[in-house]
Amino acid sequence: MAWVALVAGQLHALARHNTLDGKGDLEQPLTAAWSDPARQALAPLLDWANPDVVYLTYGKVWFPVFVAFTLAAFVVRRHRAPYGFEKWAWRIALTGYVWACAAVFGDYWLQWGAHAAEPLLTITFVFGLPALLLTMVGSSLLGIALLRRGFRPRASAWLLALTFPLVFVIELFTSMGNLALPVAFAFGLAGRRLQPVRDDRVEDGDRRASAVGADLHP
Repeated sequence: MAWVALVAGQLHALARHNTLDGKGDLEQPLTAAWSDPARQALAPLLDWANPDVVYLTYGKVWFPVFVAFTLAAFVVRRHRAPYGFEKWAWRIALTGYVWACAAVFGDYWLQWGAHAAEPLLTITFVFGLPALLLTMVGSSLLGIALLRRGFRPRASAWLLALTFPLVFVIELFTSMGNLALPVAFAFGLAGRRLQPVRDDRVEDGDRRASAVGADLHP
């Protein structure tokens, strides 16, 4: 799902740049450098409807992305035995993730008209601001805690730790939704590692059972 977000997130950013509010993003030279030629090349994907409709439609991809990495985060948390700083970091991060899911749902899945409903858009945006702060800060705190405890894969811990600093880098190039990409990739990598770990445990258990059986039946 993180790879889907990486691609679809840029398409959503391009759609935003065609809206009245999103044109201000093009004042960033690094954003305009890739967005202008990309919007020309991908015009059929961006001009099939009113710019606001296209923007809200592509924005709907963020809800399943957020739900996916939130669920992955809960799964990883279940395989941990956190204490102290890490325990509190998990609480902050998971609160932010769940809140962010609700905020993203409100931003895009409650908007269906030809134009964004201004009162609703303002309400959902304000509602999502604390979620953004908790997600960014909580992820970085969690990454630091996991690095201190030698979490594997290290790439996941580093991506989480760098989530807050990367905010300022990502905003130079693309839209706000893409701020979640480090978190999505971090838990995507961590989740993939859990399956081999479980398989190894099963294999070890089978070998122990075989050994016991051999001892009982020489």
